[in-house]
Amino acid sequence: MATYLVTGATGLIGRHFLAELLSRADTERVWLVVREQSRERLATLAERWPHPERIRTVVADIRTPGLGIPPERLEPLGGVDHVVHLAAHYDLTADDETAAVANIEGTENVIALAATLGAGCLHHISSVAVAGDFHGRFTEDMFDAGQRLVTAYHRTKFEAERLVRAQSAVPWRIYRPSVVVGHSQTGEMCKTDGPYYLFPALARLAALPAAPVLVLPDIGDTNIVPVDYVAKALAHLVDQPGLDGRTFHLVNPEPQPVREVYNAFARAAGAPVSAVGLGQRLSGPLVGLARLAEHVPGVTIARDAVLDRLGIPPEILRTLTFRPRFDSAETRAALAGSGLEVPALPSYATALWRYWRTHLDPFRARRNGSRGRLAGRRIVITGASSGIGRATALKVAAAGAVPLLVARRAAELEEVRAEIEAAGGNAAVYPCDLSDGESVDKLVERMLTEQPSVDMLVNNAGRSIRRSVLASCDRMHDYERSMAINYFGPVRLILGLLPHMVERRYGHIVNVSSMGVQGIAPRFSAYVASKAALDYFSRVAATETHGAGITWTTVHMPLVRTPMIRPTPIYDALPARSPEQGAELVLAALRRRPKQIGTPTGYLIQAAYALAPGMVDAVAYQGYRIFPDSPAAGGAGGARLGKGERHLSAAATALARLTKGFHW
Repeated sequence: MATYLVTGATGLIGRHFLAELLSRADTERVWLVVREQSRERLATLAERWPHPERIRTVVADIRTPGLGIPPERLEPLGGVDHVVHLAAHYDLTADDETAAVANIEGTENVIALAATLGAGCLHHISSVAVAGDFHGRFTEDMFDAGQRLVTAYHRTKFEAERLVRAQSAVPWRIYRPSVVVGHSQTGEMCKTDGPYYLFPALARLAALPAAPVLVLPDIGDTNIVPVDYVAKALAHLVDQPGLDGRTFHLVNPEPQPVREVYNAFARAAGAPVSAVGLGQRLSGPLVGLARLAEHVPGVTIARDAVLDRLGIPPEILRTLTFRPRFDSAETRAALAGSGLEVPALPSYATALWRYWRTHLDPFRARRNGSRGRLAGRRIVITGASSGIGRATALKVAAAGAVPLLVARRAAELEEVRAEIEAAGGNAAVYPCDLSDGESVDKLVERMLTEQPSVDMLVNNAGRSIRRSVLASCDRMHDYERSMAINYFGPVRLILGLLPHMVERRYGHIVNVSSMGVQGIAPRFSAYVASKAALDYFSRVAATETHGAGITWTTVHMPLVRTPMIRPTPIYDALPARSPEQGAELVLAALRRRPKQIGTPTGYLIQAAYALAPGMVDAVAYQGYRIFPDSPAAGGAGGARLGKGERHLSAAATALARLTKGFHW
């Protein structure tokens, strides 16, 4: 009967290795070193393992000297037969300091603990990364062969293995897996890694209406093994006698050309395969040119922008192929009679793809429902009790979405929900005063608790004030109120939902702005300024969230006959759209997700202001003169024209027709 102490039990290899180890009759007890924050995950995994009663948990951290284990907890561990060190920081994008703490200092601490415990053998799981860019056959007894180590992960795994080899306090064995992917039967994988980074690109290729003819260059070989092979081989080798002081390559015995690996996964994904490959004579110069192009200004930035959109770290390109050819003769000899063989990648590529597609695809939240782009989407709509918001809620519900209705008046929201449900749809009601920060924070918390996801946000609620600057000299509160509801409320709501959207790598935010932002809208300095602030906030935020899959649309809405404009009788005489027509613009923003949506008149005014701002100022000033103030305008400079509000002059009527939809 044997006893074990294992680090990294919750990792990919660890969880499968433990399943193998605990199923063996000669395993007496297994001590699992686990960090406090991983105890819950360990408990979930242990439910799947055979004989969980053999498990004992030691809460510790390999990054701490002595792993932070109190002296009184060491006594029960004394005389452990095997210390299996699986824990490591595997991240090709990590910096040297982060990787060193886990991989070098962590290994040093585990060695010291194994010596203190008088362990029978220290089993160190290293990596073929220690071979770096060595060119040629790399045998299992080779280590420091003058190779270059290209990433922090390569360097720290090399130094960790050096520590194990250099010490003499504990007998050791070293295991070097190659690129480890999911389980060959179930496809189970714990995170996106290695070739999985290329899967989003395969998904996009599979979605193309016509399969392109792919000619892939011969860029070299890789080496991929499924985790179940690695776990079973490791479990077989750890207690086999007479193997101390040796190294084992847990690799595919034959290198795998990258083009063949691509084709295996492409067939699984339904993407076009490469029927033709370029030989070494043509591929070599092309690869050389690509490397030279990295030194051309702007090329690397453009390349990284494309990779970021696909979720591919640039470091992956540097480690896509192996220059070494890994010899595994010693490992195969030690495994003789076990029946363990590395399965061919085409035999399990489909299992890997299906598991990734269901559980790991970082963009899976972006997939459209069977009923259309909005089917099943949960869409927050502010100002949903009336006007554009209400009309938008009815339309998105008819399209299969679930509108999350937000406004101050709960009773009116309930009426909208009842109408949606009567038509066979679903909706949820969330009363909220968007000008109250605490109310918005509680709204976000409640939504994220009650809803499985929040996919889209329509910032539609707004406050409009039609009053000239001269009539506002003693009304600073007009500007404060406008900013509270039109800018600070939407921004607080965006900031509350954004982490959730970034985590899912999907989200779309629609800001209902104003056509007035595209030009100059006299008497709307408070309203237009608050809308312009949200426009430019969104422009900046869009650049920062581009790689996270968050998209933004600004709708420059023309004049719409809603309750918001009812207090201004002059609008009775101006051409205006219906709420349903306004909602169609929002619906287009949700479906197509363009950067902007507006009207031809709005774009014409925007272009005119960019080319001839002085002329636009002059026209707008004439509009300011000929359109009357409302009685509510008041103030020192506010005229009270009374009955003229609904009866425009000929000049005002002509200008209103020319600038149809503009807020005068």
